[in-house]
Amino acid sequence: MYTQKSFVLKPAEADKKWFVVDAQDQVVGRLATQIADILRGKLNPKFTYNTDSGDYVVVINADKVKFTGNKWEDKDYFWHTNFTGGIKKRSAKEQLEKHPELIVLEAVKGMLPKNTLGRKQLTKLKVFAGSAHDHAAQNPTEYKLK
Repeated sequence: MYTQKSFVLKPAEADKKWFVVDAQDQVVGRLATQIADILRGKLNPKFTYNTDSGDYVVVINADKVKFTGNKWEDKDYFWHTNFTGGIKKRSAKEQLEKHPELIVLEAVKGMLPKNTLGRKQLTKLKVFAGSAHDHAAQNPTEYKLK
């Protein structure tokens, strides 16, 4: 009996592209899901779930993202300083003023797998608060969000 072999993409065969995503006036959660799909490679026809087959993403204008509802006041970002009692908290509005790129970065991080592959895929995300970025040498193409 003939059995068909499943296609498995090898990491060396993955064709990596660079995309620029403009985050201006985009809702954070909807933006993050589309970026996570690009980073994982789910838009590629040769997607293999256990291989890093995704593309690179450069996000610009991260300081102009939107939240729905009352999340600017209600949503909190936590981190720990590794000292005893060193838990810190910042609201989304304060995070936008201090580190706006972390809003998009944390949202995408939460939508990637929680393993070594997900951490590797997150390194392909480059987030910038303004409209300028330093990845022009890679000739990124603009990605239209749905």
